[in-house]
Amino acid sequence: QVQLVESGGGLVQTGGSLRLSCTVSGSFVTLGALTWYRQVLGEQRELVASIDNVGSPMYAASWKGRSTISRDNAKNTMYLEMNNLKPDDSGVYYCNALVRTAVATAVGNYWGKGTLITVSS
Repeated sequence: QVQLVESGGGLVQTGGSLRLSCTVSGSFVTLGALTWYRQVLGEQRELVASIDNVGSPMYAASWKGRSTISRDNAKNTMYLEMNNLKPDDSGVYYCNALVRTAVATAVGNYWGKGTLITVSS
């Protein structure tokens, strides 16, 4: 069974920084793209940043220039450095992974339980 565990959230002041981590564990043969999403209560999840299996990043427009996504394939872990945080960045941040659990099977879509970030003004 594949599990994703996020860490690194918390309370930070406007202009501060945080580093999120997401570790994927369990039995699988391929770990594909890893993605961070943000969700505010009552709203849909929105993409923050994504990184493919060879390390190519992609950012939502509002995060370009103030965040850096990376991954350590040896540790099956993804990171998100977030800088110059604003109150509007508050929310629950979820990790998503595309995982193939066995050869010749379909890629599955897995989610972590989220980590809360609160940016105070």
